[in-house]
Amino acid sequence: MPDHVHPDTTVAPRWILRHRPPEQSLFSGIYGLVLASALVAALDATGEKADPGPDALWVLLTALASGAAHGYAHVIAQRASVDRAATTSRRRLVLAEWPLVAAVLPTVGILLAAVAGWWAEATAVDAALLFNTVALFGWGAWAARTAGYGWPSSCRAGGLDMLIGLVIIVANALIK
Repeated sequence: MPDHVHPDTTVAPRWILRHRPPEQSLFSGIYGLVLASALVAALDATGEKADPGPDALWVLLTALASGAAHGYAHVIAQRASVDRAATTSRRRLVLAEWPLVAAVLPTVGILLAAVAGWWAEATAVDAALLFNTVALFGWGAWAARTAGYGWPSSCRAGGLDMLIGLVIIVANALIK
């Protein structure tokens, strides 16, 4: 029996319906986690003096710039579309990218913990990469569950998302 049940033929559990994130939030959240992982891996350069405060600021500013650029790209695409009578406001399109910025906040927090002296920056980078990889699994599984997939398929989807984080971790280890 297939693990996936087409959403149109069944009623999703109530908790899924109540906590169903919009597709844009899932997209931006996953994108933000991948962005945060890539940034934090790139910031941890061997041989450089550790400075987690400015690194945290760069991660946050890059996420803000990426969210604004992505939202603005939607504005331009809407403007150029055949249907010029779109009702979504430009500001709303840009602000819809908030999950991208929210997704980098744990990474920023982990780097700021290094500023506070709770651990070294290298440990903070490792912790952020691990956190983001586990979060990618969670977001991927959640997206599949909200789409009506069963637990085995949802875990496979989460595993595929998590694979992105693992690739970044392996690349970080190989490059350094």
